[in-house]
Amino acid sequence: MPQPATPYPSVTTVGASSDTTSATTSATTSATTSDAVDDAVAGALEEEQAALDAAWSRRATVLDELEVTLTAARPEDAAARARIARLRARRAELRAADHGLVFGRLDGDDGSVRRLGRVGLPGATEDDEPLVVDWRAAVARPFYTATPVDPQGVRRRRHVRTRGPEVVGVDDEPLDGGLDDSGLVGEGALLAALDERRTGRMGTAVATLQREQDDVVRADARTPLVVQGGPGTGKTVVALHRVAYLLFAQPHLAERGVLVLGPSTRFLDYIAQVLPALGETAVVSATCDTLVPGVRPTRAEGRDVAELKGRSSWLPALRRFVASLEPDDGPLALALDGEEHVLSAAQLAAARRGAVGAGSYHQARERVTERVHELLVDAVADRQAELLARAEEGFEDVLGQLDARLAAADDRAVPTGATGSDVDGVLSESDLEALRVRVAADRGVAAALDAWWPRRDPAAELARLLRDADLLAAHATDLTAADVARVVAEPAGGEDGWSSSDVPLLDALADLLGDPLDGAGDETGEDTRDGVFVAARAAARRDWAYGHVVVDEAQELSGMQWHMVVRRCPTRSVTAVGDIDQASSAHRQTDWGEAVGDALGDRWRRADLTICYRTPREVMELTVPVLRRAGSRNAPPRAVRSAPVAPWRAETDERTWPAVVSDAVAGMAGRYAGGTVGVVAPTTRLAALRDTLPDGVPVLSATDAKGLEWDAAVVVDPDGITAEPRGWNGLYVALTRCTQELGQIAVL
Repeated sequence: MPQPATPYPSVTTVGASSDTTSATTSATTSATTSDAVDDAVAGALEEEQAALDAAWSRRATVLDELEVTLTAARPEDAAARARIARLRARRAELRAADHGLVFGRLDGDDGSVRRLGRVGLPGATEDDEPLVVDWRAAVARPFYTATPVDPQGVRRRRHVRTRGPEVVGVDDEPLDGGLDDSGLVGEGALLAALDERRTGRMGTAVATLQREQDDVVRADARTPLVVQGGPGTGKTVVALHRVAYLLFAQPHLAERGVLVLGPSTRFLDYIAQVLPALGETAVVSATCDTLVPGVRPTRAEGRDVAELKGRSSWLPALRRFVASLEPDDGPLALALDGEEHVLSAAQLAAARRGAVGAGSYHQARERVTERVHELLVDAVADRQAELLARAEEGFEDVLGQLDARLAAADDRAVPTGATGSDVDGVLSESDLEALRVRVAADRGVAAALDAWWPRRDPAAELARLLRDADLLAAHATDLTAADVARVVAEPAGGEDGWSSSDVPLLDALADLLGDPLDGAGDETGEDTRDGVFVAARAAARRDWAYGHVVVDEAQELSGMQWHMVVRRCPTRSVTAVGDIDQASSAHRQTDWGEAVGDALGDRWRRADLTICYRTPREVMELTVPVLRRAGSRNAPPRAVRSAPVAPWRAETDERTWPAVVSDAVAGMAGRYAGGTVGVVAPTTRLAALRDTLPDGVPVLSATDAKGLEWDAAVVVDPDGITAEPRGWNGLYVALTRCTQELGQIAVL
């Protein structure tokens, strides 16, 4: 492979077999004899194999000790249960570390030697240095960030390539020379990883994270982070490793779990093994379409309507709509024991003022209902006192004489145990409490309150709003009459089903209405072994608050979908990664400020990934005019690799194009055995391609291909892709899916 034009630090690569052994040496490296090189290679491999053997042995010992501790542990209280959960998480982490148990080494200027791995392993005694340092620990950071210009106390960095318990290669990188800072580290290990075959599953990359990527991984989580990165810059793997790092550095986040939002279920399948492979299991993966339990979109709708429904202005519109659902001011008549009691408008207004700030519609309803019950109890007590007063009128003298006689005979009286209204008609505290219970349980009172302030179902209310032009116009005041007509023309809810853009509206309305049932969704004290139950419980709750949220392909989210994200992480511990130039959804945002400003305000910061590791330089050069046509405001990332096969273009016609594509895919499949060849085409050609090509060949639209990568890619009918909505953005996506070879087949 031709060397990239960018200068790299000096790297020496050694390996154990012909398929993993390579050697690249700086031109300034002194010549050595063949025997000396062989001895150095053998010595490095032997040294690292001994270290890896010791790590595997130590891991087995630690796992045995954990099993003994867990067997004896008793969940006697919350602290004990929390400790057990941590021990189980540690066990799961160690069990998952078969690959990359040791992947790096740092030799310090002070003579220290630290080996890095997927998990930390302590020494045999408390006084011993760690046998392996966890890659997320602060002392491991120079492995990713040190350069010859800024060595950070490191004399040499070594990348150790392993296959299970076997060391298969070593890359040495001296950092004590005066070489230029290229912004890259570990060239040998990085390029070896990039040249691996794509299997349809994303792998971990902790051994090859680069400096700007590591800056993102370890960034402060207190401020929302938006990461802009073009194709091949490692956005997704960086975001997922950031999750692993945050769960290590801030373990309290695991108590609430982590939500990973992706653009499609296919994409989630692609990344599914990354976090579990890093030992993090309290993770929920979802798309915006699946965030509301029990609701799945079943209906497609036009892009114009999707754009209208995605606007953040729906949030105040829905607030106005929910406020209109509360009862009007006016008196309320309630009957108890066949007697009617009327609560005045002033009393009810005061009760409602007391519920201000209660939160949702149903929370306010419950608070007002409690106050109305008290008002009814007061009304009943006042009525009884009034009736007693009327009954006593005209009998004052008789009652006075009776009271005097009873007082005179008090020492001879026989106690009856009667109190309160049994004696003087005035309700005692026990009488009042009994009355409160009776009022709360009275079905007639409950029915009257339900009619006055009914419980509301979010789905039914949203469907009613979206179907009623007058109602919608009254509350969605930013929509024009034409906009309202377009929205109302689309079916919504019930037998018609929901669209993707309806889901954020339903989520927002459900949040504003709240849960109509007291205590619904209460958490239980069930076992949270290895974090799996946390994930299952969180996925089942619409109102779950996560410890952290990762949003991949974040440029695709509408304003209302961004509000869904913030609703699930009130602390705004959010990492969003994407490429605004690859946007294909219906919304019109063209920069990150427009995309996230409504939901995040000014409290977010941007980071940029500028180096393309995946897509070859020759392919990225093809994207420059495409980005210009797409209206991009960003510079494309700088590619650091050359393609083993130059990008090519073929032309065909409407009659023969399926056969031409089939031949091209077959040829690529032969060249990249064990890898993947993908096909990207306009949506109108997908069915024919899937009928023509073998099962297992990915055939996708540009939108569905986003975030995926293959060894080789065939872009069919590029002009047809550009003719689709946001088509130049789509062509940019299509051209940048390959790691080795790109072919374009034009249909004339």
